[in-house]
Amino acid sequence: MADHFDERSGVVPCKTSWGSWAQTIDEIFIEDKKLLRIVLVKSGRDAANCWKSLLADQYLADPWVFNEMEKKLTLERFQKENPGFDFSGAEVTGNYSGGGPKFPSYS
Repeated sequence: MADHFDERSGVVPCKTSWGSWAQTIDEIFIEDKKLLRIVLVKSGRDAANCWKSLLADQYLADPWVFNEMEKKLTLERFQKENPGFDFSGAEVTGNYSGGGPKFPSYS
């Protein structure tokens, strides 16, 4: 159930003059207004690795969009950690900055 979380819940796009970009825990999606679609695989694959900009100091997400991206990545993290639940329609409040709260592992 953790697979395709972004397809069920959507992504938070960061609009630019040439198109938009969005992210999941694993990937960055770049789309222009005409034809180009690029998928980049992240090397640091966790919810704490939320990109503030597509390139260093270029195409920055505005504060509201970045906040929504962090919420979405936190929900995606919860989905991966709890595959028996569906977090695609959930809302998150409170401590979601930096990937959300860190829970003890009992495994």
